[in-house]
Amino acid sequence: MKSQSNLRKFILLWAGELISSIGGGLTSFGLGVYIFQQTGSAASMALVTLLGFLPTLLLSVPAGALADRYDRRLLMMIGDGCSALGIVYILACMMNGGATLTQICVGVLISAVFSALLEPAFRATITDLLTKEEFSRASGLVSLAGSARYLLSPILAGFLLTVSDVKLLLAIDIGTFFLTVVSAAVVRRSIGKKAAETATGFLASIREGWRILRARKGVLLLVLVSSAITLFMGMFQILAEPLMLSFTDAKTLGVAETVCASGMLVSGLVLGVRGIRRHFTGILSASLALAGLMMIGFGLFEDVLPICAFGFLFFAALPFANNSLDYLTRTHIPDAVQGRVWGLIGFLSQLGYVVAYAVSGVAADALGAWTGMGVGRGAALVIQVAGGMMAVIAVGMRFIRSIRELEGDMEPAAE
Repeated sequence: MKSQSNLRKFILLWAGELISSIGGGLTSFGLGVYIFQQTGSAASMALVTLLGFLPTLLLSVPAGALADRYDRRLLMMIGDGCSALGIVYILACMMNGGATLTQICVGVLISAVFSALLEPAFRATITDLLTKEEFSRASGLVSLAGSARYLLSPILAGFLLTVSDVKLLLAIDIGTFFLTVVSAAVVRRSIGKKAAETATGFLASIREGWRILRARKGVLLLVLVSSAITLFMGMFQILAEPLMLSFTDAKTLGVAETVCASGMLVSGLVLGVRGIRRHFTGILSASLALAGLMMIGFGLFEDVLPICAFGFLFFAALPFANNSLDYLTRTHIPDAVQGRVWGLIGFLSQLGYVVAYAVSGVAADALGAWTGMGVGRGAALVIQVAGGMMAVIAVGMRFIRSIRELEGDMEPAAE
């Protein structure tokens, strides 16, 4: 039986993930600047991001099944703790004279493999701890923690890079892993272990998750549409930094990223306090359409001020979209299979990121060379096209009947 007191356990777990997000953002920012300074290529930056993301995607389904079969808090501890190994490897290479692109890719890959255990277990743990009425507020706080890597990390990293180099950022990130492991361990001790599930085979549990997702047509279509959305958002994520580094320095980039991401902070705080009570599908469509239009504006200028304005509004729209998507999905999935279904949802909805990371950097480099305007303007053009297509798909989502009907069928997730 869930109780209101579990909210405090969730806050402790959330605080650990907040710290981890800040540390991961320091590493991501520092490595991005380091690679662009060494290669001058958006494609190289995209390659590192792809290798960091691909294991998470490919392992999300089995990780989701593991989250239902074994102790979810223990999986979180293993994922967070062991993912530090990849960062330690990169730091060791840099202390021995500088890390090559290949060495960075290897370290990022190692870290990502272990991090893949974390996401389904964390999402399923939220369902373990909280009541249905608390899901929306929790989703807002989770979005806020995720935004920390864009809000706090860039400005911290930008200033730290003026007094030191990327090695300091990596060392700080390594330290945050231990704090997140401790928070998961405390929560695990307070609510007890989850007994291992033995009645259902590993592959059978994955098939069951797919059966449950397929039976909910509206949820499945929502996930597939989300995959297209992540394609365009992934292009923005990859190309925003090379666009700005083409005409400014790392310190200014860090400040600009923080200003842009503060839009996510404002929205996340509003949702954390009030949540969303109705009109989830309409809010989802409108917020994604607004984000797409802001991407178009973001690529118009080589000036920090308008870029920050469009970026702020882009990030302000995302928590509303994430909150609506999370609630529409979570309230249609039984509690007992949350891990395996979230693993499948993570896999399907994020396929767009793979395509984005694979092609966006190459496209920006090619367009920059073809037009003679450089990689920065090539990145801007790709971002604008992606934003326009995202806005069109977001509006079209309102015309999909099975997605609209999710709004009127808010049944409890437990079965």
